[in-house]
Amino acid sequence: MAEHHHLELRAPWSRSDRYLPRTILRPLQDFLETSTASGVVMLVAVVVALAWANSPWGDTYERFWGAEVSFALARWELGLDLRHWVNEGAMTIFFLLVGLEIKRELTTGELRNLRTATLPIAAAIGGMVVPAGIYLALNAGGPGEAGWGIPMATDIAFALGVLTLAAKHAPSNLKPLLLTLAIADDIGAIIVIALFYGGALSFAWLEAAAVVLGVIVVARRIGVRAIGVYGVLGAVFWLELHNAGIHPTMAGVVLGLLAPAVPFQRPAAVSREARRMAEQTSDDVEIADEDAPSWLRLAALSREAISPLARTEHTLLPWSSFVIVPIFALANAGVRLSGESVAGVFSGTVALGVFLGLTVGKPLGIWLASTIAVRTGIGALPSGVRMRHVALMGVTAGIGFTVSLFIAELAFAGAELLDEAKLAILAASLVAGAAALLLFRATAGRRTAPDPASAPVALGARG
Repeated sequence: MAEHHHLELRAPWSRSDRYLPRTILRPLQDFLETSTASGVVMLVAVVVALAWANSPWGDTYERFWGAEVSFALARWELGLDLRHWVNEGAMTIFFLLVGLEIKRELTTGELRNLRTATLPIAAAIGGMVVPAGIYLALNAGGPGEAGWGIPMATDIAFALGVLTLAAKHAPSNLKPLLLTLAIADDIGAIIVIALFYGGALSFAWLEAAAVVLGVIVVARRIGVRAIGVYGVLGAVFWLELHNAGIHPTMAGVVLGLLAPAVPFQRPAAVSREARRMAEQTSDDVEIADEDAPSWLRLAALSREAISPLARTEHTLLPWSSFVIVPIFALANAGVRLSGESVAGVFSGTVALGVFLGLTVGKPLGIWLASTIAVRTGIGALPSGVRMRHVALMGVTAGIGFTVSLFIAELAFAGAELLDEAKLAILAASLVAGAAALLLFRATAGRRTAPDPASAPVALGARG
């Protein structure tokens, strides 16, 4: 019995039964592992930003984020203010993760199967076109016209957080549908940012970026596995896109799409090697680390039994969710509130276009496009999901936040309309989130009856 106890794995201190881990660290770790944790942290960052900007020390908010930080090497120098280092530098990690999510969905997820993906793709298109149309109906030809891309975005973290809170009132298959829709929405947002929100193009730098991209592709094809190599090449690629007039966060998307989704080592082969080593291992405490080289080799093989896509995502996701995106929110959500600015949400055409685009255009576009897809038979509703659930999902998708703020910064950088757009994004996201929760709970007691819009589903499924 003592020998059996001796061979048990030892828990780390943070997972032990000591007082501090048991009462503080373990509950904190458990919370951070929930799907709502990142949304809560981001919400705290928004509250802090608003409190800071509207405090007696509000002037320091803009002074801090407007402070310039420069890096120089020989005759090369790159200088940006702190907000742009966050928006263009740190957010590249966020977009790298977006690229990885898209790659995973295209290779092993819902977007791999065209029949399954048709409905969320159609819903995402409707959820982008209708909000943009509402915005342009109010702002076409005016000073705020450039902001048409703002209400097109869906914030995955907040939307999934709201859906998780409403989980007992929603069918289980609605969450993967929303996730796939949000990823398709991200693809659309990336295309919009790349095509419409860059600067004047420099073809010399664009050619240099193409060369580096070619080197990255060749390195991947010949089997270069060192992450550091791709990190250096990615940094150079980022700099060249920045100088070429393309928003440099697109470097993250490209690298994410290029990440291999298949492991370098077959898991079965690594398992066989692990069993062979386990039989030969020594557990003599008098000769510590006698088998260290073998175990280090096995650790390296074990890493290579996981695809670079999954490894990178696992490493960067906590940093993006709990550091980068909250800092982005802290840097961009600090809007000065006043009676005049709040009234502007309901009077200014930019704010009204953003607010109505997210709270009305998103659910309307998603519901209309989904209805058309289902009625024509090109899309099918998941089991247990009805069109009323799709409508409620559309309300949830009206939480634009992160990407909407990002596009607002690109559309109105340095303009007076920026604060108006930001305030509308915050108001719309708050209204959409609250409305989604209330509507899910209000409809929870309704009996599930056949939905007229879903009648052709069975016929389409047979095809």
